[in-house]
Order: sequence, then structure tokens, then C-alpha cells
Amino acid sequence: MKISFPKSSSFLRFWMSQTASTMAYQMLVVAIGWQVYDLTQSAFMLGMVGLVQFVPQLLLTLIVGHVADQYDRRRIVLLCQWLKTAMAAILAIGSLTGTLTVEIIFICACLIGGARAFELPSMQALLPKLVEPSMLARAMASAAGGREFAIIIGPALGGLIYALGSDIVYMTGAALFLAAGFLVLIIRLPFHTQRREKPTLQSLLGGVNFIRSKKVVLGAISMDLFSVLLGGATALLPIYARDILQTGPWGLGLLRTAPAIGALAMSVYLAKRPLASRVGHVMFAAVAGFGLATIVFGISRWFPLSLLALIVLGAMDMVSVVIRQTLVQLETPDEMRGRVSAVNAIFIGASNQLGEFESGVTAAWFGTVPAVVIGGIGTLLVVVAWMRLFPDLFRRDALLHEQPRVTSAVPEKSRSIPSAAP
Repeated sequence: MKISFPKSSSFLRFWMSQTASTMAYQMLVVAIGWQVYDLTQSAFMLGMVGLVQFVPQLLLTLIVGHVADQYDRRRIVLLCQWLKTAMAAILAIGSLTGTLTVEIIFICACLIGGARAFELPSMQALLPKLVEPSMLARAMASAAGGREFAIIIGPALGGLIYALGSDIVYMTGAALFLAAGFLVLIIRLPFHTQRREKPTLQSLLGGVNFIRSKKVVLGAISMDLFSVLLGGATALLPIYARDILQTGPWGLGLLRTAPAIGALAMSVYLAKRPLASRVGHVMFAAVAGFGLATIVFGISRWFPLSLLALIVLGAMDMVSVVIRQTLVQLETPDEMRGRVSAVNAIFIGASNQLGEFESGVTAAWFGTVPAVVIGGIGTLLVVVAWMRLFPDLFRRDALLHEQPRVTSAVPEKSRSIPSAAP
């Protein structure tokens, strides 16, 4: 498979930077998780690793969006990569000298989470400046393909290198973070004088208010939130691998990789054949497919069928992701993209984190298989409800609106105030 890139050297640097950073992060996740469990023998402490990375993103949501809209996004990403490089270096030195403790790991993980909180909205807001609006959907698919490639390769590579020593994993991650920062630094952008504003409650809430005013954007983000929240079953994969499909650790690895394989394959397809029409219908169909694949996985007792269901699930999710992210970027003025991307990022993080919590709670109440099936049915109900709540999203034909909004029409004195809905 070959990912089709828009013809832009700046986009290629963006893609390489994002892929390198994601791969480094995935490698560190493997090493940190293994070391924390090795030091504590506690599943609870493993869960705390994810929590200490998510909390900074939650607490900094409004601030990071404002920063991404007021300062050079390339420099923000560069500083984030430098901070992650420093944290990876500290972990490497601690591992090499035998002085690494759980407390140090948690502090480094928290700072890495804080860096990602600033990095992700800045990267998302940077992408639309690198390609023409008509090419944005293809660029989104290519960027998503790079992320999925890194998500597939990163953990496996981290696990292999860990056999040579945890310090080697951290040093490799530090080198990749450093390279990712350099690639972002050399991205070329048109000269633009950025007008900085003092942070006010109105400007900090600009992303939230803008999303509320744009029904298409609100519908796309919220449908993804609730579908993943209800339909996500990844937290229960260890139970399926051991008790239901009876495959063991090797089966769990394949089950965890399957959604990413489906997502990568779909991103390659969408990069070559970007969606041109009836995108609303396609998005709703993809979310419905996600729900149906979840139900099939829930009731399956045959490992190949379960694997296929997860591959389809990942592919359907990728269709929804590309359409949602493209619509969000095209519907948002450049001066608002950082704040809107920050809110979008917290929606995504909440759906993944809370989705795992929801799966665990419903599994405790009803059993593992009923919990997954109920989640899939809930996703289908969300699709039906959102057709009625957001008819404009369902009827949306093209990603790029027939009459593109002119961002310069936003009054200079009210750049932090969301424009009225069309």
C-alpha cells in the first residue's frame, strides 16, 4: 500500500514530523507501562499512567487553544518536541543508572501529557495552511494514515528495542522527538502578521462558543464522541482474548492491532480516492457500520471473525474521523482553529478514556458480551437520533461548501468571537 500525498514539500515535512512524534510516543508508552508494572506489580498504577497524561490535557484545554491561535504554531510544536525530548532523556538516564523511580516516571509522563496538550491542537490547526482547501480531505487521510502506521509499528518496535534495554527505547524516542521538532521548524508558511490578544474569558471560551454556533461541526464532533463512548470495547479485549476466544497473549496482540490495520487501509484508500459528494450520508453510514461491527465482535466466538470485525470497525472509524476533522477545519476560520482543535481534542480524549470506563462498568453490571452488544446498539441509536437532531450534517453533500466562508469578513475587533452560523 502506498499513501498518496498532496504535492507539497511542507505537507511532507508535516507528515514525517507527526509520524515520528507518534511513533516515539507509542514506543515510550510501551516502555513506561512495562517499567511501572515491573516496579509496582499493580494494575492500578498502570491505569494511573494514562490518567496523569490525560489530566493535563483536560485542565489546559482552554489555554492551549488560545495559545495556538495567538503564537506561531510551528514554534509551539517545536517547544513541545523539545520538552518531550528532555523527558525521554531523563527516563533514559534514570534507566541507565538504575535511579528511575515510579514518582519520576509519573512526573515525566505528566509533562509529556502537558506537551501533547499543546502540540495536538497546534498541529491540527497548522495542517489547513499547508494545502489548498480542495486537497484538505486527502491531506487529512494521509496524515491519519501516518498516525495509524506509527500506532501499529511504534509499540512493536518499542517492545523489540526494550529487549536491549529500556534506556535504548527512551534514547530512540528522544531522537525521534528531536527529529520531529526539526521537521516542523523547516515547514514553510506564507508570511502572516499575527495579532495577539490578551486572554479573556470570552476568548478562552471562543472554541466552545464557536462549536455551539456551528451545527454541522457540533453534530460531527458529538456523534463521534457518543459513538466511541458507547461502542468502544478495547478495554475488554483482554477478557475476550483469554476467556471468550481463548487465544492467549498472541491473540490479544492481534486483536489490539486489528482496528489500526483497518484504519490504515481505509486512510490509504481515502488518500487516493477522497470523498467528493454525499459526505453526510457516508459519515452516518460509517458510524452505523462501526456499531454493527461492534455487535458482530461482541457475539463472535470464532477468532477470525472477531479479527475481521475489528478490522472493519477500525476502517469505519477512519471514515468518520477523516470527514469530521476535515469539516471542522474547513468550517473554522484560521484565527479560531487552535481553540476549536483543542476542544475537539478533549472530545476525542474523553470519548476514548470514558469509553473504556463505560465498557468496564457495563461489563461488571451485565457481563462482557452483553456490554459490548449493548454498546453497539447504543451507537446505532445515536446514528438515528443524530439524523433528526442534525439534519444539515446528514444532508451535507461536499466537504468544501459551495460558498466558502471568507475569514477576513470577521471584524477585526471580534476575532475571538465566533461568527454567526450560516
